[in-house]
Amino acid sequence: MNVQPHSGSPANFSVFTALIPPGGRMMGLSLAHGGHLTHGHKTPQRAISATSHYFDSMPYTVDPETGLIDYDKLEIEAAEFKPHILICGASAYPRDFDYARFRKIADSVGAFLMCDMAHYSGLIATELMDSPFPYCDVVTSTTHKTLRGPRSGVIFCKQEHAAKINFAVFPMHQGGPHNVQIAALAV
Repeated sequence: MNVQPHSGSPANFSVFTALIPPGGRMMGLSLAHGGHLTHGHKTPQRAISATSHYFDSMPYTVDPETGLIDYDKLEIEAAEFKPHILICGASAYPRDFDYARFRKIADSVGAFLMCDMAHYSGLIATELMDSPFPYCDVVTSTTHKTLRGPRSGVIFCKQEHAAKINFAVFPMHQGGPHNVQIAALAV
């Protein structure tokens, strides 16, 4: 676990730069369908987030009739796009995620599976939503939303990714850690 990211966006960007090459491919839920800016959001005219500027992104969507992620369509699109990393988690998707199905899709294309649970981590901590930990290579979160802690970010990862992710956080993206935030997080 890395507790140094200043927030969720830098945590996510550190994971991406640690695990996929510049220009590498990512798939995340479309912002208009409840996703997050850092999951590769772009418009036909321009890259909106730094993520979509430095990486090739393709969003997946929800079914317009049910409002649910269309996992069958996602599986087909992932097979065609072949992302290096598949992102589950969202800012405004009011349902739980089928992490086992995400794992299956990620494995089918040789992708890392990452969950950004920043907006609903408190619901996972209280077991009101399913946990991504048994399925994901990496899980990121903020600590100041539903966890109600100080403004900070955290990255959980499998041991084999820790050195790359730790280096991406510091010294690659951030200078010295904000020790006061880390102390508050510990409390």
